[in-house]
Amino acid sequence: MEVERTKVHFSIPSIISIVAALASFATGAFFGLVLAIIAILSGVIGVMLSLSPSVRGGLISMVGLIAGALGIIAALVKAMRWLF
Repeated sequence: MEVERTKVHFSIPSIISIVAALASFATGAFFGLVLAIIAILSGVIGVMLSLSPSVRGGLISMVGLIAGALGIIAALVKAMRWLF
């Protein structure tokens, strides 16, 4: 009996999470907040998908979650600097 191995790949939400988190630091307050929220949501989905043995990206999703949280803080600081 032959065991068939599937190719392990990164999940798309994990990649979206890290890209959106990094982009949230390069934009203004509003788009930074939107991108940080996208990073957090896709990071959660990426972590859930990484529980499958054929999908990688759990660590990248966790980094995206943390960077998304920092992106929200950065967006709030940018908004406060703009208002005052």
